[in-house]
Amino acid sequence: MYPGEGTGLLRLHSTYRHDLKIYSSDEGRVQMSAAAFAKGLLDLEGQLTPILVSLVSKDSSMLDGLDNASTNMEEAKARLNELVTRGVKIANGSPKKPWMIDGAGIPPNASELLPVLVKLTKKVTEQVRLLAKDEDEKLAETTSYDVIPPYDQAKALGKTNIDVDRIAAGLPCGSEGFLLMFARWRKLERDLYNERKERYDITQIPDVYDSCKYDLLHNAHLKIEGLDELFKVAQLLADGVIPNEYGINPKQKLKIGSKIARRLLGKILIDLRNTREEAINVAELKSLCMDSTSVAADKQDTDCQQKNEESRTGHTSDKSMDPDDDEDKEIKYRLDPKYANVRTPERHVRTRLYFTSESHIHSLMNVLRYCYLDGSLQGEASLVCDSALERLLKTKELDYMSHIVLRMFENTEVNLDDPKRYRLEMTFSRGADLSPLAVISHI
Repeated sequence: MYPGEGTGLLRLHSTYRHDLKIYSSDEGRVQMSAAAFAKGLLDLEGQLTPILVSLVSKDSSMLDGLDNASTNMEEAKARLNELVTRGVKIANGSPKKPWMIDGAGIPPNASELLPVLVKLTKKVTEQVRLLAKDEDEKLAETTSYDVIPPYDQAKALGKTNIDVDRIAAGLPCGSEGFLLMFARWRKLERDLYNERKERYDITQIPDVYDSCKYDLLHNAHLKIEGLDELFKVAQLLADGVIPNEYGINPKQKLKIGSKIARRLLGKILIDLRNTREEAINVAELKSLCMDSTSVAADKQDTDCQQKNEESRTGHTSDKSMDPDDDEDKEIKYRLDPKYANVRTPERHVRTRLYFTSESHIHSLMNVLRYCYLDGSLQGEASLVCDSALERLLKTKELDYMSHIVLRMFENTEVNLDDPKRYRLEMTFSRGADLSPLAVISHI
């Protein structure tokens, strides 16, 4: 994020030359990820809770919720259900640009994979049931599943420390026992396919995939038969289903994405505008102070002092792009060059970090990819080149810590009124995407 940085960022931060603000959604694990990232970035010590309280701001209206796009997402899921369950032929779009095709990424044999997915899910569920026999005698004596306690995923999987003794004893990882593990898989089996109605619920495919991945990563020592096969099938289907839940075609992806990430997009535009304006103010101040003409020397000193005061404790508008939102003035603190014991007091880095859910990452990426399709931008080129669009299409899963980084650079050798003085760079990572099967093969 910061070129050539060793401990330089920490020095900037300690001398009021790093303007940092961190925002998080309301979800607990997202907040803790934000606090952990801040701890590493700033080389802090101690527990995460005090860091969370002091450095992370919750903004659920900007980083939570899908309500604004619920109707559009239901339409997309209905169309997606047809494409996956009925084997409807996918049309529209150019084969030269596969990311423009309706339902891009859905396996052509998706309808044939669904029965296989159900069969393997039942196989794994039965394996877990056999493992749970010794844990509860009632389960061994009956074929009924009514004795299973309600499954609480947050409680079962929320343990942060790996219990080596439990693993050595052949027990599931974390706080989850065999009964809860069986309840998890039995619920997936029931929800995935309704045998009475002979109906698939494709919205359960991501959950089956997540459970497979979790058990392959954390419960590989249990050696559950058929789990690796199930993972491969679930991954093929999930890679097609998940991205298309946010729109079947590019225009629908843009519409849904702009609704889900509307406030976040507006805040990012504000960040970029404020960063540019701040850089212009610093450049003008530096130019004014370096002008040493004797005719107006006294006046210039006064101007420099006034601008320093404004720069030291000023206000930057963080007014939302939404006219319905209240104006929010963001107080900033800058190092006063008069009292600075540093060689480059004008050097300043502005950082805004947003921690949110996978849905917002999908939405934001869809807007960045397809915003040129909006009717008001006719003739505009795409922000993302074709080669990058093709790579993004092949990037199926957005895993933990997947992220987008927007960096604004300033070329001080270029005139202030020249648009080329500023350059925006966008980078993307799909996060911790190591396959659990690859991990197992290396053990």
